[in-house]
Amino acid sequence: MKILVKLFLNIFSRGFLIRMSFFAKPLLKIFMYGNKYTDPIDGNTFRAFLPYGYNKVRNNVLSPSTYSLERHRLLWLYLRNETSFFNDKLKVLHFAPESALMNRFKKLKNLSYDTIDLNSPIADIKADICNLPFLNNSYDFILCNHVLEHIIDDNKAMGELYRVLKKNGIGIFQVPIDYNRDTTYEDFSVKNIKERKKLFGQYDHVRIYGLDFFDRLQKAGFKVEKCEYTSKFSKEDIFKYCLPIKEIIPVCRK
Repeated sequence: MKILVKLFLNIFSRGFLIRMSFFAKPLLKIFMYGNKYTDPIDGNTFRAFLPYGYNKVRNNVLSPSTYSLERHRLLWLYLRNETSFFNDKLKVLHFAPESALMNRFKKLKNLSYDTIDLNSPIADIKADICNLPFLNNSYDFILCNHVLEHIIDDNKAMGELYRVLKKNGIGIFQVPIDYNRDTTYEDFSVKNIKERKKLFGQYDHVRIYGLDFFDRLQKAGFKVEKCEYTSKFSKEDIFKYCLPIKEIIPVCRK
C-alpha cells in the first residue's frame, strides 16, 4: 500500500488525484470502517487511516472520509475551539482549498467564502498569490496552508497576504517546517524534479523552512503567534484523531 501511494502521488498531477478521489471515497469509507480512530471533521470512525507522503510515506494519516491529513484535523480543531470562525460574519479567502475543509466551510452561512489557486480544479478564483486581484483590506480571515513552500518569491506572496487582509484580521499560514533548522534552506537553481524531491522533500517544493519562517512573516508586517496546539490535547485524543505530535500553527494578525 505504501509503495502504491508514493507512486500515485509522484506520477499523477494534484488536479487529477483530486478528481479521482471523489470516486474512491465511498468504497474507502466502507473498507476502512471501524472504531479505533475518529476524524473530528465529520465524526466518522475507522479501523485505520490511510498512508500518505510524496517522499517518506507516513502510516495512518489520511482520513478515508474527508481525505484530511494530520495538519487539517489540527487546524479544524483549532478553528472550532479557539476562534469565532464558525459563528461570526466573516469574509474568508482560502488558498489551495483542501476538500476536507472547503466542503464544510461552503455550508457555513456566516461566511462569505472565496477559494483561490492558480491550478486547482476545485478553486473558484484562478490567480497568482504574488499578484492578487483584490483591493487592500478585503478579507477578515485568510487560510493559506502548505502553499508558500511552492512559491519562489515568498516574500512578495506574504506581502500580498498582508495587503488583502483587513486590519485586525487573522491569517493562518502553515508550511512544512524543519524544527531542527534555525534558517530556511532554498536554492532556486535546482530545477530537476528528483533533486528537488531529495533536497526539499517534495518535487514541487523550492525550499525547506526553518524556524526563521516566523521572522519572515513578521517582516511582512504580521504579528505572529506560534501556537503549538497539539499540546492542548491528551495523548488519548492525539492518538484517536491522529494529530501531528509537533505542528506549530502560525496565527498571523494585521
